[in-house]
Amino acid sequence: MSAAKRQVHPDVAAPSPKVEEADGRRRRSQDSRARIVAAMLELVREGDPSPPAELVATRADVGLRTVFRHFTDLESLYREMSAVIEAELMALVHTPFKGETWRERVLELVERRGGAYEKVGPFKRASEAHRHHSPALALDNAKMVEISREILRRQLPPELAKDRVRFEAIDLLLSFDAWNRLRRDQDLSPKRATEVLQAMIDALLDAPLED
Repeated sequence: MSAAKRQVHPDVAAPSPKVEEADGRRRRSQDSRARIVAAMLELVREGDPSPPAELVATRADVGLRTVFRHFTDLESLYREMSAVIEAELMALVHTPFKGETWRERVLELVERRGGAYEKVGPFKRASEAHRHHSPALALDNAKMVEISREILRRQLPPELAKDRVRFEAIDLLLSFDAWNRLRRDQDLSPKRATEVLQAMIDALLDAPLED
């Protein structure tokens, strides 16, 4: 008898064919789902805000029925897309500011958000296209808007944070909408878009306080 055979314990049973078959199906299912998600994100990143299921299936190299089996509706795929946006923007929350004064930090927000918007731009535009009929995207957008507003509120002196007109104006200038307008409709470079927004916010910070 060989040494290999002598090492097999008689009480240790080999996995049954049914268990191995179930494990194999689970692994194939997980692999298919990962490929579908990756395909969806790739297509959105390439500029298609609403890739059809057929195109997702082709890119993922799976059958159309497989796409619908994993995602009975597109809401699940939207959640995956939203997760990409949230991960990028939430990273800013945990990144320390470089500016030493509150004014420097407020102006720094333009650069920080601009960099994030450049990375998630395709996903954010796709999210905007579907947000009004997607509860998941609407909820995630509302959450990120509130987080962004709170970050701004914490950097401003109390008297400025309470100045509603000025606070809302600065919050607007720090939004994806403002960045997207300057970058796409007005065709500005990231550097020039940053300069424009910082100049506008700088002027608002010097404006008289609201009575």
